Amino acid sequence: MRSYALNKKSKAFALRIIHLYKYLVEEHKEYVMSKQLLRSGTSIGANVAEGHFSQSEADIKSKFYIALKEAGETQYWLELLHESEYLNEQEFDSINEDATELIKLLTASIKTILS
Repeated sequence: MRSYALNKKSKAFALRIIHLYKYLVEEHKEYVMSKQLLRSGTSIGANVAEGHFSQSEADIKSKFYIALKEAGETQYWLELLHESEYLNEQEFDSINEDATELIKLLTASIKTILS
């Protein structure tokens, strides 16, 4: 069940990041931080998907750790975009909550693999 939720949520998050990237580029003409956000935010789901086709527990754990690192980087870019006033409080809170939820799911999944 957790695996399905992680897959679904990481893909939905990637789509939110893509829409946010388009918004930042079209409405704010912000290209540098938004591109970094796009890369890290979509990489989470890509690594989760790749992890599900891993050949070993070590391989899936590695992919999930990479996804976790990307989620942390994504939160960093979201914070910078918020603090530089490209994202208002409501926009930031909404997507950052999703990033935090993904981090919790990834952490729980990694712990499950280790047990």
